[in-house]
Amino acid sequence: MENVVRPLLVLGGSLVITLLVGWLVDLLLRRADSRHYETPVWGLLRRCRLPLQVVLCTALLRASFIHVRLDPVRDHRAGIGRALTLVLIAASAWLVIRVAATVVQSSYARYATSTRDPARVRRVRTQVTLIQRVVTAVVATVAVAAMLLTFPAMRTVGTSMLASAGVLGIVAGVAAQSTLGNLFAGFQIAFGDMVRIGDTVVVDGEWGTVEEITLTFLAVRTWDERRITMPVSYFTSKPFENWSRGGVQMTGTVFFQLDHCAPIAAMREQLREILGECAAWDGRDWSLAVTDTTPSTIEVRAVVTAKDADDIWTVRCAVREQLIGWLRDRHPYALPRIVTSPAVLPPGDRWPEPTGAEDGVRGPVDGRVPAPGSAPRTGRG
Repeated sequence: MENVVRPLLVLGGSLVITLLVGWLVDLLLRRADSRHYETPVWGLLRRCRLPLQVVLCTALLRASFIHVRLDPVRDHRAGIGRALTLVLIAASAWLVIRVAATVVQSSYARYATSTRDPARVRRVRTQVTLIQRVVTAVVATVAVAAMLLTFPAMRTVGTSMLASAGVLGIVAGVAAQSTLGNLFAGFQIAFGDMVRIGDTVVVDGEWGTVEEITLTFLAVRTWDERRITMPVSYFTSKPFENWSRGGVQMTGTVFFQLDHCAPIAAMREQLREILGECAAWDGRDWSLAVTDTTPSTIEVRAVVTAKDADDIWTVRCAVREQLIGWLRDRHPYALPRIVTSPAVLPPGDRWPEPTGAEDGVRGPVDGRVPAPGSAPRTGRG
């Protein structure tokens, strides 16, 4: 009877204590969250309830399973103890990562609510994300190392590895040169404020928004929902455009190739009306001017402004579409065209006499040019 009751008491007692402690912790966190509503840390800590219960239950089982007097448990005591130890280490690492993520996220949330500068918020968000990833990587590495050291064979291997740590470090450094370069580049980007999550950038001719920054790569989401993954070392070794640095306001241009007789003044008035009806225009500035000329056309440039890169694209497209439509409907003569006409002499000039007069071919009379295709006049009847 004792062989049956004792295991049930060990398992049941561990589960009851675990559930009770989890419920009490959750109750205390809810009360703290309701009292201190200005900080989200207590509400976020409630997500640590599950790893806390796993750690507590595993620790209780690890300490009490030796009192179970069952033959299978006695025969496999070492294996069961090692398995519970591995689970305890993994659960502890899980709990530490959850707590660290909660503290980091709550700090970022408080900073985001108290700061009105979006550029600073994106900068802190980038730094917080990379710090969280570093903490996760360090805790996971330490947990795996601790789990490996629970095996006696791995201790011997570890001693041998420490004896040749210098050579292995050199080899690993040479082999992982690119990875280490990206790692340090990630820290440089995070704390050097070169590029932040949410920035609008242009890399390799592609325009998009920085969606994710890790320790090794950076993801850019383009306007057509594609994702460009690039090593972070690219942004520390090559030039790129960051449209969000120093402010997100944008100035855009629209160019038109028109005929010399285009009504520039009427185009300015029409541009004013178009921008007045365009919701994406921020009202800061606009202009229209002739910036260049060629023998057949003139170049007209319209300058518009918007609050960010997305709106400036919308404004440029609207101005281009509506101005071209207005010119087509109201002033079609202003659109570029190719005009051909016969040559005309200045007043008082005459066409020069042909050099081959000995063949009997007469030149033009009174400046008139023979019609194309007509036969030349000769002195023969």
